[in-house]
Amino acid sequence: MKKTNTDNRQKNNKNAPNQWIKDWAYVIIAVVLIRAFIVSAYRIPSGSMEDSLLIGDHLFACKFLYGIRIPFTDTRIFKFHDPKYKEIVIFRYPYERKDFVKRCIATAGDIVEIKDKKVYVNNELLEEHYTKFDDPTVYEKLQLEPYQYQKIWEKSGFMNGGGNVRDNFGPVKVPEDCIFVMGDNRDASFDSRFWGPLNKRYLLGKSLILYFSWDKNPPLYKIWKKIRWNRIGIIVWG
Repeated sequence: MKKTNTDNRQKNNKNAPNQWIKDWAYVIIAVVLIRAFIVSAYRIPSGSMEDSLLIGDHLFACKFLYGIRIPFTDTRIFKFHDPKYKEIVIFRYPYERKDFVKRCIATAGDIVEIKDKKVYVNNELLEEHYTKFDDPTVYEKLQLEPYQYQKIWEKSGFMNGGGNVRDNFGPVKVPEDCIFVMGDNRDASFDSRFWGPLNKRYLLGKSLILYFSWDKNPPLYKIWKKIRWNRIGIIVWG
């Protein structure tokens, strides 16, 4: 018996929900894969990277440049390059399940020293146009032997070091498979000076671009002022 147009319409109507489910399944799978391996979004919650990144900035990070991590392991594949000096990196804080954003100051084998808030890498003063200092106080250095300083820093960092490692630090040698990270807002950043070297297995990605920025200070009825329009689209490649 020949099928009528009515039969075809009924069949199409029955298949429509299944096709809709399939289409959305493909979209969801694509989004999950993109977020897992290519690009992910992050929000800046603190002022430790001011003025490069502000509280309320939302950025995309490129996840695959430092290698695609195989889920539930520390193994990475298809790595394009390691973090480099001045790159802004996103990583999982080693001691809590928090995501941090800092700037890579030195890599494995480099010797880092801070003298009165000035950073030296391999005995050369860094030229850092991006840094910010709000506290004029300069704290004295912890009085430790060099080998003690290195050992304590590598093992657990100076969690309670306070200003004594904020303004005068090191010298320390960055261990293998690690980098040294600092916030651009140097007087208000909890970074490698305090908790030690960052192992590269904690890296999540490299900052890419600001796609949104929200200022919490203006009242909600002035919503057009809460959005920092001038920051949207800024490249934060590092």
